Amino acid sequence: MSEYYLFHDSAKCIGCLSCEVHCKENKKLPAGPRLCRMEIIGPKWVGSIPKMDFIFMPCYHCERPWCVAACPTGAMQKRAKDGIVFVDHDLCVGCKACMRACPWGAPQWDPEKGKVVKCDYCMDRVDQGLEPACVAKCVTKCLYFGKPAQMVDVRRERHAKAMAAMAAEVTLRQPVAGPKAKPLKPRRKRAEAAAPQA
Repeated sequence: MSEYYLFHDSAKCIGCLSCEVHCKENKKLPAGPRLCRMEIIGPKWVGSIPKMDFIFMPCYHCERPWCVAACPTGAMQKRAKDGIVFVDHDLCVGCKACMRACPWGAPQWDPEKGKVVKCDYCMDRVDQGLEPACVAKCVTKCLYFGKPAQMVDVRRERHAKAMAAMAAEVTLRQPVAGPKAKPLKPRRKRAEAAAPQA
């Protein structure tokens, strides 16, 4: 696994596909190859409300990448310094062995170049201290990029905010109670209420 991690907060995602658009713009890709893919699930009816979900699918930069092992020319490589998996286009012959080997579909075919392209976390930007294009241009800021330890903090913060929001909602729904609340008087039976007082 690479030294970097890309986390997608699906609760904030609206499925606008700006991540895909800016990825293509940064890599100057034609229509067809999608180096990061936003998979749309739904809409499905949950009760009487239509719901949709979005799953972000970049390259996962595996610990032992099958695409690297399958490449016969050494074009698919893993950087020693940070574990980012990338394609050396000067060595790629377009055999598509990496595409067949990857279970996630990360290597994509570029019909204009006749070669394979894939997500490399925009390593040219990372080397300059910048975020990948998909993260930098995400309109709802639902994509986070950094070291795995940083992503743990992001997930904890997200969970804490969700718990606080749920607690606030429950508090608003509860009836007012406490020492000032008047206790309910027990109801008398109708027969007793109708009986004349002696």
